[in-house]
Amino acid sequence: MKYLQFIRNAVTCSIVALTVVACSAPKTASPIGLKDALGDKFLIGTAMNTAQIIGEDTVAVQLIKQHFNSIVAENVMKSEVVQPVEGEFDFSLADRFVDFGTKNNMHMVGHTLLWHSQAPDWFFVDSVGSTVSADVLRERIRKHIHTVVKRYKGKISGWDVVNEAIEDDGSWRKSKFYEILGEEYVKLAFEFAHEADPDAELYYNDYSMAHQGRREGVVKMVKWLQEQGIRIDGIGMQGHMTMEFPAYDEFEKSIIAFSEAGMKVMITEMDITVLPSPGPNVGAEISLNYEYQQEINPYTEGMPDSVSTALHNRYAGFFRLFLKHSDKITRVTLWGVNDAQSWRNYWPVRGRTDYPLLFDRNYQPKKLVEELISGTFI
Repeated sequence: MKYLQFIRNAVTCSIVALTVVACSAPKTASPIGLKDALGDKFLIGTAMNTAQIIGEDTVAVQLIKQHFNSIVAENVMKSEVVQPVEGEFDFSLADRFVDFGTKNNMHMVGHTLLWHSQAPDWFFVDSVGSTVSADVLRERIRKHIHTVVKRYKGKISGWDVVNEAIEDDGSWRKSKFYEILGEEYVKLAFEFAHEADPDAELYYNDYSMAHQGRREGVVKMVKWLQEQGIRIDGIGMQGHMTMEFPAYDEFEKSIIAFSEAGMKVMITEMDITVLPSPGPNVGAEISLNYEYQQEINPYTEGMPDSVSTALHNRYAGFFRLFLKHSDKITRVTLWGVNDAQSWRNYWPVRGRTDYPLLFDRNYQPKKLVEELISGTFI
């Protein structure tokens, strides 16, 4: 009976005297996705991991095509991957990422040109391990950015030029880039990126942007660049959230502040952890690493209904905020496709089970996805 029903649904046939005269597949519309529901508001994006980029994770690839119109590489365009040894560039995975985006007519973001983390050690030292001079680092930055950006000129729509250069209190992060070059390294990065592709948009990207100090520090940096005639087009507000942080009103203040500074606003790297924080002021500092404890991994067998509802409400609250400010926000990007693939399962504590994205471990959409697509989201 099920087989007969399948046949009825699969084909339309004209039958005369038990002989099939003509059969044709029904005309069906393409599956509706988030990109269709949000297309007139802002781009909706996701980060792609290696298995998705090379086509191994076929289920995730189909979800990406159905639901997203913007993509960013989670790791394969970072400097430690692209140039692991000075002068030896490896674009094998980055090329496949760009090929996927080009083939599927997707908006692509390059992530990231300069970041103190996931940068190869050679960037900052000479052949004997001593810290390099400002001139040497300046030239290394120029060569790296020119080589990477020029390769994808006209394909990558915008670049996260500098990642995480400001602290919570608004001061400059004392990274190796800063120790050697001071704040000049940020100016140089944007200059070199613009030289390499004058048509690409250029962004600054950071986490915990709802902190007043970081908000004011980023606005100050933007104005400093603008006063020197340096092109900067937008701010990426990383959305690594918890159930408590950030407060909606503080996040909204930052959206408004960055927009008033003349910046396009993007919500980047969005995920919401439901797990207890192992320590204070964790933010999204990737260098943090806490010891595993069972009590901070409470949902190994799945989320209780009350937690699932709270997560839905938290996500819904942020999407209401994004839609309210869709005149300022150009893109919202999730940091991964489904829960099982999220970095939240191994940071800042390895081996936990988290539920931070919009698709579950079985690639099924969560309630918010269904509400946005059906038009029942309020």
